[in-house]
Amino acid sequence: MSKTILIIITGPPCTGKTTLSKNIAHEFSLPCISKDEIKELLFDSLGVKDREWSKQVGEASFALLFLFVEKLLASGQSCILESDLKPEYDNDTLRQLINKYNVVPFQIQCTTDGEMLFERFKQRSESGERHPGHVDHLNYEEFKPTLLQGRREPLDVGGYLYTLDTTNFDHIDYQKLFNEIRSIL
Repeated sequence: MSKTILIIITGPPCTGKTTLSKNIAHEFSLPCISKDEIKELLFDSLGVKDREWSKQVGEASFALLFLFVEKLLASGQSCILESDLKPEYDNDTLRQLINKYNVVPFQIQCTTDGEMLFERFKQRSESGERHPGHVDHLNYEEFKPTLLQGRREPLDVGGYLYTLDTTNFDHIDYQKLFNEIRSIL
């Protein structure tokens, strides 16, 4: 790769960010830094408690996420950042990294039908497959307004914006997305 690319995969919970990031990482042999993976390691080390604890561990996870991404970008390594990023909290940090390391950002904004997204969130919470530290089963009312929107505002970080409807995972055109990414590499 001739340019350093930061692929940013974002969207509300349960929009398929993790699955998408794994597919892109495999296709392009790129490291992927995921906030939830960091958070779950911290839960395993520090323990599982209540929703307030989960929020505190989440804040620490974001700090580590940006640290790891910066280390990769500083070495000229393109990478994938996967998380439920919010413009009001994350625009400035991302813009600083992008400018400091002359990185080309490629943002993938995952969107989904809101009703389906809320149902996915409940199903994932009750499936037993989600790390218990997230305490998702306690968060339905907290997350419901955000989930029903089915999307977040895009980050204001420049570069490329690719909006991907993940309402039906079977209809995602990975080749089209891969070709878009290839066009900037």
